[in-house]
Amino acid sequence: MVQAIRIAIDAMGGDNGPATVLAGADIALVRRPELRYQLFGEERAVVPLLESYPRVKAASTFTHCDVTVQMDDKPSQALRKGRWKSSMWRALDAVKKGEADVALSAGNTGALMAMSKFCLRTMAGIERPALAAIWPTLRGESVVLDVGATINADAQQLIDFAMMGGAMARALLDIEKPTVGLLNIGVEEMKGLEEVRVAGQLLREADLKHLKYMGFVEGDDIGKGTVDVVVTEAFAGNIALKTAEGTARQISTHLRDAMSRTLMGKIGYLFAKGAFQQLRQKLDPRASNGAVLLGLNGVVIKSHGGTDGVGFANAIEVGYSMAKNDFLSKINQDLSDYHRAGFARGVAAIVDEGVM
Repeated sequence: MVQAIRIAIDAMGGDNGPATVLAGADIALVRRPELRYQLFGEERAVVPLLESYPRVKAASTFTHCDVTVQMDDKPSQALRKGRWKSSMWRALDAVKKGEADVALSAGNTGALMAMSKFCLRTMAGIERPALAAIWPTLRGESVVLDVGATINADAQQLIDFAMMGGAMARALLDIEKPTVGLLNIGVEEMKGLEEVRVAGQLLREADLKHLKYMGFVEGDDIGKGTVDVVVTEAFAGNIALKTAEGTARQISTHLRDAMSRTLMGKIGYLFAKGAFQQLRQKLDPRASNGAVLLGLNGVVIKSHGGTDGVGFANAIEVGYSMAKNDFLSKINQDLSDYHRAGFARGVAAIVDEGVM
């Protein structure tokens, strides 16, 4: 018998709330019939819509919550009004209590980060969580982190991100020993911020069993798929992510306009329709929807707030894969190996002697 994967969902999160959540949950159930949902939200908003999705209703439990975290709430506000009683908190709490394998929300990213850290706590040795995204590349897919959680990460945090990103690649992309690169303004060792150079030196010196450090990578290496895991801090990572999403939309718009402008363009489109459909699928941001909050004592997935049912189903699929492939065990194993390796010299020692 196939083991059920339990997903606790903040049904009120995102731009369209329950409408998108339930549509996505239904699509995901067709793909993965063993999914079971715990839905948290406002009864008046969720229950009437749930009647239109009998498959989801049969595979779900529903819990009414009096409070919904708003998309423009500050993290401190969300914690004050939503701790213990909001749909976002209750989904996280289900994971903490062992009642669910994954928590999923399309809501306020800052609030989800704050609540996740407060409710689930960070793993031993991890100071700050990271937000990791699956990035489509010319070679397939890569893990990119951090794309929005920890701005101005220091060298130790960048090393932690490398460990966590490697474990995610092993669990989600089924890569036995992922290659890892640090995002920088050049591949030369003397370039970049001190924190990046320190992290690079320590990763080079470590002989880690479950990942292979490849050195610095540049922005264009992300799309090339030069490495399986790209590590950066959140300021640069989020800009890179939003730039890629905007570029994908720009290319799609230019192609559509070019193909419909003239008769010859329309005829050419008919001959190349299959190729353009494949390109559209590659550029579709919904395909890679579902970022993972790494470094917590539990699996937490953040869906894009503006996605549709297809995109939300893909976020559920990410959570399913993380739980199915026992991600938490893999990340604990990698962190244990890292601490055993010891990095003969610590970050402070490297900084004291200089990395130039």
